[in-house]
Amino acid sequence: MTLHNFFFGAYPYLAGTIFLLGSWLRFDREQYTWKADSSQLLSGKNMRLASNLFHVGILAVFFGHLVGMLTPHSWFLALGISDTAHQYIAIYAGLVFGSLCLIGATMLLLRRLNEPRVRAVSRTRDTFIIGWLLATVALGLSTTVVSFDHASHGDASTMIALTEWVKSVATLSVDPSLIQNVNFIFKLHIFFGMTVFLLFPFTRLVHVWSVPLSYISRPYQIVRVKMIKMN
Repeated sequence: MTLHNFFFGAYPYLAGTIFLLGSWLRFDREQYTWKADSSQLLSGKNMRLASNLFHVGILAVFFGHLVGMLTPHSWFLALGISDTAHQYIAIYAGLVFGSLCLIGATMLLLRRLNEPRVRAVSRTRDTFIIGWLLATVALGLSTTVVSFDHASHGDASTMIALTEWVKSVATLSVDPSLIQNVNFIFKLHIFFGMTVFLLFPFTRLVHVWSVPLSYISRPYQIVRVKMIKMN
C-alpha cells in the first residue's frame, strides 16, 4: 500500500472510527470531562468577538463543505449552476467564512497563550487543537488561490475529482486514485481536516455533540449586577 492509498483510502475510515467510537467511550466513561471548559470568567477581553467569529466561520465552512461535496453534481446542473459558477460560489464563500474562522481562531489562540490566568488553567491539548484548527483553516484558504486559477480557466476537473472522492468515502467505496493528481495543497488540507476528526474525542470539541436545543424553549433569565458604592 502506498502512502497516498493509506492517507486517502484507509485513513478516512481510521479517523472516522476513532471519532465515533472515541466520542461514545468518552461520554460513557468520562462525562465530567464532557464540556467546553469555558474560560470567559477568567478573562472576558475580546472573548465574545473571538468566539462568535470562530463559531460562525467554522460552522459555515463545515456545512458548506458538507453540502458542496455531497450534493450530486447533476443537481447543481439541474438548478442552472454551471461547474464554473459552482467553483466561484465555493471560493468566495470559503474566503468569507474561512477568514472569519481564521481571525477568530487566531484571537482565541493568542488569548490562551498570552493571558496568564487562561494559560494557567489550559491543557496542552486545548492549545494544540486550536492551533491545529487554525492551520487547517489556513490551508483551506490557501487552496482558494489554486481554485481561483482553475475557475478563471474554466477547469472544474479538480473540484469534480474532490467531490467524487468524498462521495466514494461516504458510500464506503473509497477510490484514492480519484485525487491522485490533484494539487498537493488540497491533499494536505484534506489530511489536516481528517485529523481534526481523529483528535476530536480527546479534546474539548466533544461539546459539539451536546447542542443546547433546550435553550430555545426555556424561560429567559434575568441577571442583575450588584453595584458596590464606593465612599
